Amino acid sequence: MASLVRLFVSVPLAAIITFLLFTLMQILIFEDSVPLNTETEDLRISIAERVEEIVRDRTVTVDDVEQVEPPPPPPQIERQAADQPNESLSTVVGGLPEFDRPSLGGDNISFDVSDRDAQPLVRLEPQYPPRMLERGVEGTCDVQFDVTPEGNPTNVRILRCSNSGFESASIRAVERWRYQPRVQDGVAQWRRGVQTQFQFSISG
Repeated sequence: MASLVRLFVSVPLAAIITFLLFTLMQILIFEDSVPLNTETEDLRISIAERVEEIVRDRTVTVDDVEQVEPPPPPPQIERQAADQPNESLSTVVGGLPEFDRPSLGGDNISFDVSDRDAQPLVRLEPQYPPRMLERGVEGTCDVQFDVTPEGNPTNVRILRCSNSGFESASIRAVERWRYQPRVQDGVAQWRRGVQTQFQFSISG
């Protein structure tokens, strides 16, 4: 019952308060309004203004140019001729030593090519035998051979070898060598009894 009384009292009271607030807002709005000035000045824009032409006078006469004097010519240098020497060349340099004239007799001249011994062109080191390398065996091997007139080693043979396991590797290495043959009186000759030694070392 009490709640119904409060409802009937609060609804009319809220309506009255709402009406008063609305009326107050209307009064404030009409008082603060300021009449707008609708009169405006006409704005005129002109895009066809006349551009003043500026003309520069670039006419230059010959009289306006100052006369420039050319620079003076360089001075002349007199060239003096060198005096010819009056003394002979032997007096200035000194006496030249005299040499004996060589004899051009036919018996003293030889056109033969100078002799030379066999010279190596290609020397390949032998391959270390794997069997000796695995065992850690080191040693030396002395080899003797002949060189043909074409420069090829032949008749390869072992003179001394610390271990027979190095003989085959030493012979195969010499057979792959190449030489400049021995020359005597301009003719290639055989070279007999060439000796060499191979050292087989694991440490290098």
